[in-house]
Amino acid sequence: MAETTSDQGLERSMGLTGLIFYGIGTILGAGIFVVIGEVIAKAGVLSPLAYVIGATVAVTSAMTFSEIGARIPSAGGAVEYMEQSFGRGLFATTVGWVLVAANIVSGATITTGFVSYLGAFVDLPGWIATVGLVALLVAIAAIGMKQSAWFMTTTTIVGLGTLVLIVWINREGLMASPGAMLGAFGGEGTGDGTGGLGAGLFAAAFLSVYSFIGFGDVAQTAEEVKDVRKTLPRAMMIVLGVVLVSYVVIAMAVTGSGDTEALAEAEAPLVRAVERHGWPGLPFAIASLFVIVNGGLTQIIAAARLLLELARDGNRAPAIFARVNDATDTPLMATLASGAVVLALAMFVPLGTLAQGTSLAILVVFAAVNAALWRLKRQGQPEGVPDVWIGWPVLGMAVCGAAVLGQVGLWLFGPSLGAS
Repeated sequence: MAETTSDQGLERSMGLTGLIFYGIGTILGAGIFVVIGEVIAKAGVLSPLAYVIGATVAVTSAMTFSEIGARIPSAGGAVEYMEQSFGRGLFATTVGWVLVAANIVSGATITTGFVSYLGAFVDLPGWIATVGLVALLVAIAAIGMKQSAWFMTTTTIVGLGTLVLIVWINREGLMASPGAMLGAFGGEGTGDGTGGLGAGLFAAAFLSVYSFIGFGDVAQTAEEVKDVRKTLPRAMMIVLGVVLVSYVVIAMAVTGSGDTEALAEAEAPLVRAVERHGWPGLPFAIASLFVIVNGGLTQIIAAARLLLELARDGNRAPAIFARVNDATDTPLMATLASGAVVLALAMFVPLGTLAQGTSLAILVVFAAVNAALWRLKRQGQPEGVPDVWIGWPVLGMAVCGAAVLGQVGLWLFGPSLGAS
């Protein structure tokens, strides 16, 4: 199959509905089915509050992405934003490579979570499951964006239905959650004790940021979205609303009745949450696997398109990554390269380390994107794009910067806090 350079851009094949399901599938994915166990391990019954804090960090930057993605509808995402705000140079290139790394690491995180879920129910060597999953994701990503969006729409519908059923099964926990959180503030435990109440909650909140970062991937589809200036901002707000409600309600339902330690230790936390009520876990595990796959797929897609943008100039990434396949209209070589690195990381790096590293890298990029929009808005406001309050990018920079400093401080002083 022949390949060409991508000067003409990618095909605009996604509408509002497809983009909404793409976004929900991207953000929920491993965040709700896998990383929730890591959040519960740190915050216990305060996990819903951790998600609210994480959402606060994310929403400030999401407002920024809703405008800048419509202003600059490019598959390059943050790379192109930096170039148009600060010019081509080392800063834009560095941001681009940091984001490539973050997407690839995130894809590895999701792959690791998938294999953990699968291993809880199927006796299959982990390396076989890992190789098989990454090969499947690369194949879907290579076929085309429209096909990927249809796949994600189907699996996201399955996932949302599964989450509704999980909440209903754990409805008593949902009602008990407010009282459990008040009890925790009154002196009861909050998880694994890493640094006490405040440190544990902050660590969980920082980790939960990982559960919201997919909106950057939504913005990165702008070059493949129909009527992008209207569709992208609308989809962004709908996606964030659905995701925030899902995280908070699920966290309340599964932690409100206690037994958070068992959930934190479980390879499949939400499956464990229904099994303790006498429901068979296998159907929920299968549904969870479908949704987890979504996140891994979008990370490979996003990383490939970033490599495409970096290679368009021919001097920041190998020129081979700038080629778009004529038959699939996808950056095939960039997709294969992204999948190969995802595979290597998924086989050798632990889940918690991957998720924390992703969050830190993404927060640094988000701070830079907020700075880019602030600079662009000071230069002028084009017609036909959303005009968000100029305070949003300022808040985004402050919140992301504080979160980065807080996480560094937690890494440096967390052990001493936990020992005191």
